[in-house]
Amino acid sequence: MYVDSTTSQGKYVRHLLRESFREDGKVKHRTIANLSQCSQEEIEAIRLALRHKGNLAGLIENAGGNSGGGCGGEDAQAACCKQGLSVGAVWLVYDLAGQLGMTKALGTSRQAKLALWQVMARVIDQGSRLSAVRLAGSHAACDILGLDAFDEDDLYQNLDWLDEHQARIETRLFKSLHPHDKPELYLYDVTSSYLEGCRNELGAFGYNRDGKKGKQQIVIGLLCNEMGTPLSIEVFAGNTQDPATVASQIRKVAERFGGASGGGGVTFVGDRGMLKSRQIEDLASFGFHYITAITKPQIEALLKKQVIHMGLFDQELAEVETDENIRYVLRRNPVRAQEVQAARQSKIRALERALQKQNQYLAEHGRAQVQVALRQLSTQSQKLKLSSWITLSASERKIVLKRDESALVEIAKLDGCYVLKTDLPKEVAGKETVHGRYKDLALVEWAFRTSKTVDLEMRPIHVRLAGHTRAHALVVLLAYRIVKELAERWSQLDITVEEGIKQLAQLCATEIVIHGKARCNKIPEPRPQVSQLLSATKVRLPEVLACSGIRVATRKKLPENRKVR
Repeated sequence: MYVDSTTSQGKYVRHLLRESFREDGKVKHRTIANLSQCSQEEIEAIRLALRHKGNLAGLIENAGGNSGGGCGGEDAQAACCKQGLSVGAVWLVYDLAGQLGMTKALGTSRQAKLALWQVMARVIDQGSRLSAVRLAGSHAACDILGLDAFDEDDLYQNLDWLDEHQARIETRLFKSLHPHDKPELYLYDVTSSYLEGCRNELGAFGYNRDGKKGKQQIVIGLLCNEMGTPLSIEVFAGNTQDPATVASQIRKVAERFGGASGGGGVTFVGDRGMLKSRQIEDLASFGFHYITAITKPQIEALLKKQVIHMGLFDQELAEVETDENIRYVLRRNPVRAQEVQAARQSKIRALERALQKQNQYLAEHGRAQVQVALRQLSTQSQKLKLSSWITLSASERKIVLKRDESALVEIAKLDGCYVLKTDLPKEVAGKETVHGRYKDLALVEWAFRTSKTVDLEMRPIHVRLAGHTRAHALVVLLAYRIVKELAERWSQLDITVEEGIKQLAQLCATEIVIHGKARCNKIPEPRPQVSQLLSATKVRLPEVLACSGIRVATRKKLPENRKVR
């Protein structure tokens, strides 16, 4: 078998793959394939393979050289092997993004491919746009995605593209996830994420759930389906209150996700204090139902009005329906009640230790003022929220603590108690169903935990513009979809998602170089543990990967920005 090449009219070249054979004592030729569409490099590679068809393994061994992987000899001048880029992790995430419909939702443009790389980089190794470029320099991002060279400025510009197309991307992903039946239940919750610095356009001081005092924050709303799969993410200014974020979510469900006005059949689940009278009216205007929890003052108001009574909390799960067709589902969580009681006892012990220390100081320092010590202890009591049943008073040069047991009993009666509120009819959802659907909000909380700290590290937020901040949150949402899928598919394996990604990142391609130019990336057979990870995710590695030869580099160089020590 050989390659037959001829040139006609001085410019037309045709290549045929042919073989020779004997028939009746005569040498004849048979054409197997027309290779005229192949490039000159591909033709030379085929010729090289045919010349060494009896010993291809020897060709690769000789090409690799006998000393330090170098190239030597006549064959080495034709071809040699070098360590290529990391391919295992990037191919896994790329393939999974395609399975989830993410590649199709983003599109095929250069900006879409850059956006996909930002998502993939967030899954593989969290960091800034600068670190995502450096990551592409060691992973086969350009070869797999078909990208040309890019730097951090391109990725920052890509954030503008993501912000502009967020609604379209989320809608496409929703249709891919729910091609036929639309969800009947949506879970919604909010969180906050603190900022380093004070120059983010959405940054403001507000109720900081991270417990970081003196830091600005942003508020993030996450809308999920009944399975806890994120559908949409929205970023608000840091001083936005929870109920103020609900209206835009209702419009998304009604207008973008198929819940037509007056269509009914949709239930919105929101956390305690989020769905107030205004939000309930907005839901009713679209024909939607709701499930939420009421606050402790609201529970006490219902007790005073005798709508509910304390005896109902002794049942496993109780229910009360009002004349306005509003249903209240009541439960006492004994585990939570013990936690509240233990926390209260811990606080009182801390106050008693502080009181003992102050009394000892007053006894040893005759000029110390009793009122100053009393004021300090009273302030501490208020911070610990003990002042409603703890009284502090001064007697001579000693401070005395007195407990109001009756007040404590009144406060402790609602320990572990919570009440859910819904307008769903009983024939649509029983009290067990209402309770179960509200508990599903834990899925949203898990998404926040994973996105903020565990696997994706949303912070620190390395952007300042409002559009870039929204796009950064969208990248994290898309990355969470992939991480969530990996966690489910690897659930039976004794490995975390982070560990699995690191294992796959160690799988590098073998770069085949012919006549000094890289031709392709040969993917080696992975070791058993890596094969198990790929099999569990239903991902198959290609045997050969195109080698574009494109190398990505950042504009900012680390040595130039390192401080001299």
